Amino acid sequence: MEVVIVPDSAAGGELIAEAMADLLRRKPDALLGVATGSTPLPVYEALGAKVAAKEVDASRARICQLDEYVGLPAGHPESYRSVVLREVVEPLGLSEAAFMGPDGAADDVAAACLVYDRALAEAGGVDLQLLGIGTDGHIGFNEPCSSLASRTRIKTLTEQTRVDNARFFDGDIEQVPHHVITQGIGTILEARHLVLLATGKAKADAVALAVEGPLSALVPASALQLHPHATVVVDEAAASSLKLADYFRATYAAKPEWQGL
Repeated sequence: MEVVIVPDSAAGGELIAEAMADLLRRKPDALLGVATGSTPLPVYEALGAKVAAKEVDASRARICQLDEYVGLPAGHPESYRSVVLREVVEPLGLSEAAFMGPDGAADDVAAACLVYDRALAEAGGVDLQLLGIGTDGHIGFNEPCSSLASRTRIKTLTEQTRVDNARFFDGDIEQVPHHVITQGIGTILEARHLVLLATGKAKADAVALAVEGPLSALVPASALQLHPHATVVVDEAAASSLKLADYFRATYAAKPEWQGL
């Protein structure tokens, strides 16, 4: 696992966007896995700017969702389908045909999970999956004690996650669904490159446990320790609990430029 400490969220967004752009230059039809929430917005803004400036051609890129609420109609402004279309697909000039996501409004949600998990494999797999981390160490919506071998499935959100996400529902936790579809940890680990972005002091303890703690289902993000190409990008605040922060800084400073992320 590589840990990169950046000055702020804008620097993290630029770094990851350039990694995505490099991937698209090598593989124009790459499948990019995207996360939602406020943390990844600087990534999407920076990548959109590169596309607008014609620094990279994203016209053949494909986008896939990490997770989705259960029970929200597809057109609901806070369904993750709507969020990804609004924040990623449209700014990159892509059509909905370039987008893949699970159906959280399906009559048979369990079947929809299987369909989506299979669709990711049939699409050739995810080339780069962007991840966030919850204050409790979750990735996607794999809450603590999720199986490290889990596949795309239905999960019940913890009260803390619903509290954290209430800000997207006018601060009303009662509007936040109790259930979600999420790529499982086993599914996530099949992506060729995992990039986790964390910013802010509130994420510092979760980052330290994921990076420096033991591999544990109690901290789902610690599963990144099993991946052959996992990158954790954190700002100074999110890095503040890392015991090896100075080592991570020195390692990245000595890294050959040609290696990229």
